[in-house]
Amino acid sequence: MTIHSTPPAPTDTPAPEPEVNGRVTPMMEQYLEIKAANPGLLLFYRMGDFYELFFEDAETASRALGIMLTKRGKHLGQDIPMCGVPVEKSDDYLHRLIALGHRVAVCEQMEDPAAARKRGNKSVVRRDVVRLVTPGTLTEDTLLDPKANNYLMAIARARASSSGEDRIGLAWIDISTSEFTATECSAGELSATLARINPNEVIVTDALFSDPDLGPLLRELPSVTPLTRDVFDGATAERRLCDYFAVATMDGFGTLSRLEATAAAAAVTYIDRTQVGKRPPLSPPSREAIGATMAIDPATRANLELTRTLSGERRGSLLDAIDSTVTAAGSRLLARRLAAPLTETAAIARRLDAIATFVDDSAAREDLRGFLRGAPDMSRALARLSVGRGGPRDLAGLRDGIVAADAALARLSQIENLPLDILAAMDALRRPSRDLTQELSRALADDLPLFKRDGGFVRQNYHAALDETRSLRDASRLVVAAMQARYADDTGIKALKIRHNNVLGYFVEVTAQHGDKLMAPPLNATFIHRQTLAGQVRFTTTELGETEAKIANAGDRALGLELEIFDKLCEQAMAASDDLRAAAHAFAFLDVATALAKLAVDENYVRPDVDDSLAFAIDGGRHPVVEQALKRKGEPFIANACDLSPGPGQASGQIWLLTGPNMAGKSTFLRQNALIALMAQTGSYVPAKNARIGVIDRLFSRVGAADDLARGRSTFMVEMVETAAILNQAGERALVILDEIGRGTATFDGLSIAWASIEHLHESNKCRALFATHYHELTALSAKLPRLFNATVRVKEWQGDVVFLHEVLPGSADRSYGIQVAKLAGLPTPVIARAKSVLAKLEAQDRGSTARALVDDLPLFAVPSRAAAEPQPPTEAELLMDALNAIHPDELSPREALDALYALKAKLPKTT
Repeated sequence: MTIHSTPPAPTDTPAPEPEVNGRVTPMMEQYLEIKAANPGLLLFYRMGDFYELFFEDAETASRALGIMLTKRGKHLGQDIPMCGVPVEKSDDYLHRLIALGHRVAVCEQMEDPAAARKRGNKSVVRRDVVRLVTPGTLTEDTLLDPKANNYLMAIARARASSSGEDRIGLAWIDISTSEFTATECSAGELSATLARINPNEVIVTDALFSDPDLGPLLRELPSVTPLTRDVFDGATAERRLCDYFAVATMDGFGTLSRLEATAAAAAVTYIDRTQVGKRPPLSPPSREAIGATMAIDPATRANLELTRTLSGERRGSLLDAIDSTVTAAGSRLLARRLAAPLTETAAIARRLDAIATFVDDSAAREDLRGFLRGAPDMSRALARLSVGRGGPRDLAGLRDGIVAADAALARLSQIENLPLDILAAMDALRRPSRDLTQELSRALADDLPLFKRDGGFVRQNYHAALDETRSLRDASRLVVAAMQARYADDTGIKALKIRHNNVLGYFVEVTAQHGDKLMAPPLNATFIHRQTLAGQVRFTTTELGETEAKIANAGDRALGLELEIFDKLCEQAMAASDDLRAAAHAFAFLDVATALAKLAVDENYVRPDVDDSLAFAIDGGRHPVVEQALKRKGEPFIANACDLSPGPGQASGQIWLLTGPNMAGKSTFLRQNALIALMAQTGSYVPAKNARIGVIDRLFSRVGAADDLARGRSTFMVEMVETAAILNQAGERALVILDEIGRGTATFDGLSIAWASIEHLHESNKCRALFATHYHELTALSAKLPRLFNATVRVKEWQGDVVFLHEVLPGSADRSYGIQVAKLAGLPTPVIARAKSVLAKLEAQDRGSTARALVDDLPLFAVPSRAAAEPQPPTEAELLMDALNAIHPDELSPREALDALYALKAKLPKTT
């Protein structure tokens, strides 16, 4: 949609020329002053019913939004570019600008234009910036993803001594839900922490943004705002936090380190500035203990597709597969849990206890899910109301939330032996005052507008003075209707209408053919000409002007009374905001517990046993995403066991070396075990028959191949960087899954790297690991590495084709079946035949000392002539050898063996 810049209403007409006789007009002088105070932001300058943009802002917005760029007047001798968007649709355009990385300063009219005119005809309406709109400070539903948190993060750094590593303080806030968290990490852990929290906007010091070590990482983020050092002043951090929360000391909020307090103070200072004095109520900062969650680096998150697939979509991710929540707040909580699995077994057990309650009681589970569907997003409603951006529907949301709380409490009270976390949720649901519910029910009408400025949201008979004013307003409108009928009768113009718009107010409108009649005596004494359009002529009368004044006064008074009532209701809601927020968190908790219980029942998941050992024993494990995809096709998923627990007399977990052909399911097997472990520590049931998992403190995944052209890294370089991170960081409690290490380089280089990596995992990292490879030579390592276990994915070959059975068994594969897979992929028949011929020659030779000479003898890399490129058909002996090699006697039934023998006999050369 294209929006054309429209002149503002005459009530606020700017000077027609921003520059008159070389002098800047008062309106343009005001604009330039406000713009100078907000550098780096697009200025939405309110003019009547539009937000206008000028100069470079207009050119930027025109390109970004696809709106028409016009010109108005001159400045310094140059035309002024200009464009605008309607105020009523501004949220849509703000969303698009923010999504493109822009920040916007919203400048509003701070007085009625009539008041400005009283100061003189050339007086300019007072304007000021009321809000800075940035990616991390959004509150409107139209600008937010309801299923995702919108975090603003502040990052502070403390320089270490020459021998140590820099320390990083982080604080992140979602002002739309009031969540506020702080923690501390090392500089090396910053990337993983950023990937876990996934902030929408990050603020840092100018020095940190230009730092040679951390600057490149920060500049890769979607939105980073460098700020002056005073925002990150550690000496004033506690005072600024106390000022924001209106307390004398931060002691009651727990202990924050100096670095954490510095980041937290920077975050609230930035919020204070962007909200221009309207402080959203935040929860006190909670400190996240170091090591409380499983560490997962960005590459592992991407490889495992936890919340987004590699293509960036939510559909197909683990979160999408397990999210059965019915509220937006519940979906956000589940996403946070999945991003940060716990490492404390007691906390994991409490989450599992809550799920078990609703697994066992299906009736209560479904009843609660029904109540939860009627519970609005109270946290975000409260945030909007607190900063003056809420509407009547937000107040109704609080009312309906308390009603849903009563229904949930009544149902939960019927369940015996509730676990502690559900009892705590019930206490939170009891906290909101029921008097507030009654007041909101009495005050709010049944049909509510979206914006309070539209009026009509207060119920009849709630406020006597409002009822009286509404009656006067409505009666005046009846007078206008009667006036229209009388004018039509007096003039004989049946098509005469009395209409209204924001520019002219009330006016009489007739078609062009009747316009001359009203402008001629004697009617011109009554009807005063105002405007001529292409098809209509508009008039006013003294009587209509007087009536309009009465209607306007009554309407303004009625709306003013409604806004007063709205403000009083907001004050009552804000007084109960802590209790309402606690109830909102309880709803999210119950939503996640019932949703995961439903998932467990529907998908046949089991409760995992999570303890502090080094166990890792999964029986009948399944991939949660792949299983659902196959189910939609009507196909079964083949479950497999995996046991990485320490063997008898062993102090560390095992390493499984997995061999088998491509497409046999090795990568799926690797990922499913990592996902089962992650889900278990999230506090969820898991897709398996049984699962016992010793707490994993770090999860690493090196699966898949991709280059990084932006950093100048090849596919192999990316693989080596990720492998290096694993080998340098994995400890005894880590879980590592590695797929095809060394495949991006020469065969013997790759084999050597994979060989050395396994030895390092075994001897130095001592972690539990799954290592998939096509280098069958590596299976020999099991003879000298006691914790290395060989496993393979079973396949079956039949009549030259390979059948994938997707079963993981002890042992090792004898080959990779690459040519058979290539045939399934559709490679041309001559290519397949040539590949078989080359493979037969390679396998006939010693792959050690003579392999290089043999490859040199094969014309694989020469550029052949067109005639030489024609494939040669295999000889009868080669065909017979291929058929014989394809037979695996141990896998054949007696009947199959007999059929194979007849098939071989048929291939023998015919003799005379």
